[in-house]
Amino acid sequence: MGVALAKSAQWKAAEFGTGTLETTPLNESILKEITKFVEMFIVKHPHEAKFVFVQPLEWKTKLQPSVFNTGYIVSETMVQSEEVDQHRQPLLELRVPQIKVRSFGQLSQLLLIAQDKQLEEARACIEANRDPVVKILGADYGTVKEESTALSILGSVTGANEESQIKMSLAILLKQLDLHLLNHSLKHVELKTHLNPGTVKKDIELLKSVSGKGDHTALESIEYTSDYEYSNGCRAPPWRQILGEICYLLVKPHDAETSCVTCSSEGVFLNGGKTEEKGEIDYERKGKIYKDLVDFLKDKSTVFSESMSKQEAKRNEEQQQNKTDEKPQKEEPSTSQKTVPGSDISKLEKTQIDFEKSQMTKRLQPSLNWKTSVDLKEHRSSLKDSTEEKHGKPRASISHGRPQLLRKSVEKIEETISESSSESEEDEEATDHRQEANADLPSEYWQIQKLVKYLKGGNQTATVIALCSMRDFNLSQETCQLAIRDVGGLEVLINLLDTDEVKCKIGSLKILKEISHNPQIRRNIVDLGGLPIMVSILDSPHKSLKCLAAETIANVAKFKRARRVVRQHGGINKLVALLDCGQSTAEPTLPSLYETRDVEVARCGALALWSCSKSHSSKEAIRKAGGIPLLARLLKTSHENMLIPVVGTLQECASEENYRAAIKAERIIENLVKNLNSENEQLQEHCAMAIYQCAEDEETRDLVRQHGGLKPLASLLKKTDNKERLAAVTGAIWKCSISKENVTKFREYRAIETLVGLLTDQPEEVLINVVGALGECCQEHENRVLVRKCGGIQPLVNLLVGINQSLLVNVTKAVGACAVEPESMLIIDRLDGVRLLWSLLKNPHPDVKASAAWALCPCIQNAKDAGEMVRSFVGGLELVVNLLKSDNKEVLASVCAAITNIAKDQENLAVITDHGVVPLLSKLANTNNDKLRRHLAEAISRCCTWGKNRVAFGEHKAVAPLVRYLKSSDTNVHRATAQALYQLSEDADNCITMHENGAVKLLLGMVGSPDEALQEAAAGCISNIRRLALATEKAKYN
Repeated sequence: MGVALAKSAQWKAAEFGTGTLETTPLNESILKEITKFVEMFIVKHPHEAKFVFVQPLEWKTKLQPSVFNTGYIVSETMVQSEEVDQHRQPLLELRVPQIKVRSFGQLSQLLLIAQDKQLEEARACIEANRDPVVKILGADYGTVKEESTALSILGSVTGANEESQIKMSLAILLKQLDLHLLNHSLKHVELKTHLNPGTVKKDIELLKSVSGKGDHTALESIEYTSDYEYSNGCRAPPWRQILGEICYLLVKPHDAETSCVTCSSEGVFLNGGKTEEKGEIDYERKGKIYKDLVDFLKDKSTVFSESMSKQEAKRNEEQQQNKTDEKPQKEEPSTSQKTVPGSDISKLEKTQIDFEKSQMTKRLQPSLNWKTSVDLKEHRSSLKDSTEEKHGKPRASISHGRPQLLRKSVEKIEETISESSSESEEDEEATDHRQEANADLPSEYWQIQKLVKYLKGGNQTATVIALCSMRDFNLSQETCQLAIRDVGGLEVLINLLDTDEVKCKIGSLKILKEISHNPQIRRNIVDLGGLPIMVSILDSPHKSLKCLAAETIANVAKFKRARRVVRQHGGINKLVALLDCGQSTAEPTLPSLYETRDVEVARCGALALWSCSKSHSSKEAIRKAGGIPLLARLLKTSHENMLIPVVGTLQECASEENYRAAIKAERIIENLVKNLNSENEQLQEHCAMAIYQCAEDEETRDLVRQHGGLKPLASLLKKTDNKERLAAVTGAIWKCSISKENVTKFREYRAIETLVGLLTDQPEEVLINVVGALGECCQEHENRVLVRKCGGIQPLVNLLVGINQSLLVNVTKAVGACAVEPESMLIIDRLDGVRLLWSLLKNPHPDVKASAAWALCPCIQNAKDAGEMVRSFVGGLELVVNLLKSDNKEVLASVCAAITNIAKDQENLAVITDHGVVPLLSKLANTNNDKLRRHLAEAISRCCTWGKNRVAFGEHKAVAPLVRYLKSSDTNVHRATAQALYQLSEDADNCITMHENGAVKLLLGMVGSPDEALQEAAAGCISNIRRLALATEKAKYN
């Protein structure tokens, strides 16, 4: 490891101290190998992982204490591992930002915690520890020479005890890693290709030939920064040529800002750019090194990358076509003679393909082999234009190459995609599986390719026959799907959609509908501009075409870019229009109507809208196009094929508040409840999910109850075989349980007992909803007793050790609700539930912290010896006080509530006072959040009962802000504030501050409040202020 880092790694000298690793592909490769070795060390070598280093590895880390969880003692600025050495020293110690690690086991754990920062941490560790072997094994191992073998290492280890054997084993492992890194570096260097001035110049000339304004170019501009060329072909200054730099370029892609690029013998990289004042270049490298200009541009420009991919695909397609053409030409020499209009074109295309092949054999730079394809495309386009002038608009029979209209649509869709949009990321990333030439492929693959050739070269009749023959294959198989794509069949099928022949369109759409289930095919269809043509077919008078186009759109629109294309070409409005079945009466005879083609069109339209509705922009477009009333009307049908996409669309859209209001207005809830009784599991699932989304509103929850929806939900709860449906049903029950009336009904239907039974052996999606529902149900005493009697406390406590944020929030709420009952609290305490809740205060997620703090309040209130229990948690009180430094209002309110309960015990109050609770509470006083105000005032009131805390609150300026709380509209805030002011008024200085801020007038109005606690506190505070005033008057006259 030491030899590899010294000889193979590329170090950059520093002016002071140690050098740093350069950002190069070789260094990155070495770092990846080291992290891989260390990450798996604890699994592969568990005994050696426990070995304590002679000296700790120490470096500056960017990890924060909050990322450490189980197995570590965590505070605000420090982390210590629970695992210690024989001297009780922690094996990992972090004092931000310095970290010390003493074993491979802790190094492995650290890399797991670091996640995407692994390489960054490895780099920092190696830079700070140039010879890690010496620190791990001792100074004796720093003298091991490069030629030393494992035997020499073994000889250097003395003793035969267990520790010596582990050290021996560890030394061998590190030596093996060293050798592996050296071999890996050699392979990396062997694979590395060096650029020269001639190669770079040729690449730049080719790039210039395809640059310029307009959508048909791959690049906007590329220019040298210097016009002077040295005799060796370089344009870089001589002092930079020594470092291997060749020239500097200003590159402007279509979709990015101008970049200043350095071309060197090592590769191409981004530099610091030209300075505005002097026009000089900042030569410092600003990113990674690319092997050539094309790789650099592919990474920086989406438009350039797409242009390259299309030309590569087209070139591969034509090469494959040449191979497949040879055999059929021998067997059927008369095939090409059947199509008289296309025969000349076929000959010319053959000539062009031969020309391309000859050009490619002469090519020295394979990375730029797309240039010929660009020239060929322009030549073909001009040839196609001249043919169309002679013969008019091409029919389905003339489908060689790409029609001009398709080329325009592709350009248009690329232009649309380049526009700014909120939907920039695709939902799915499908790997592009290309069939290898020498792979063992089934006969169907070659038969389909032959049929695609007939599609390209046949007349109308031959085209229809070829389409029918293609449908005889099993198009659900990936091999058949990719066979169509690999030979260029997708382009032909999309071209056929742009002809006037209805039969060809239907045949093409039927095939596209089947193969578009493949994610790769979906992406290819969008890339080829197929979606705009399908959207235009939605206006066709032929209902069969509308259905097929809508179903194909439904398959393709599974990722964001496709949905955006549909929306931007007016597809949403057209799909919504398909939902109108032409019903004129309010109560149509739907079963008979369903048999008509109109309803089938509506079903396909709903299917496409379902796919599109996963996008926020598309949801809004559906609403504006009037889709909700039409969906509501279709929801009254009794046919499940229609109901599933309709309910699915409503379910997706119901996540928006505008939709939920419209769903209530259209009385959709009644039909959703009715369809819960269906026998179709998928329909039940979507109806339950729609209710789950809508039941955020109280009115909707009442409607579900009024229309009898709670009973079918409770009955579906017992059917646990379908987990997706169970997750939807439990979600609907959870949201409906927010209303007390619904909880009463669920208790009648014995749903609570069933929910308790679902607390074990269920996926997280189900558990989150089950626990959420129990948390709402346990707000009532009867249900808390029921959960305890059904044995629900233990599984709830067991779930406190999970890591799912949503699940932890719901579990803590449920445990807190159960803790209100003393008998349940005994069980929670016995199961160590309070300690688990307290440990969740260290969770990095604010929602979990807040929920855990709220749950601790009833636990402390109802515990037998609460004061002693709280003190038994080592560092627990300090942790609670430190949480007052949080920025999250919910965390602050919950912690204040917890402090209110903790401070009931005088010993605990003394401890938190020592930890600085008074200044931290005082700092929070200037808040406008009524929830925080209430619990903060209660905490201040409790803390005033110890020592000189009353005086300290006054000194920390907490009194004046508290007086302003009395102007709040919340009675709870008034009560808590009056009680706090009453406690603070025991100090004379605080009374003066209250009087100066107008507290008396506000308190006088509250003396007549119906709330007795508020009355007493207000009167007591006024009494203290008045008593001070009288004493002052008396002292003045005496």
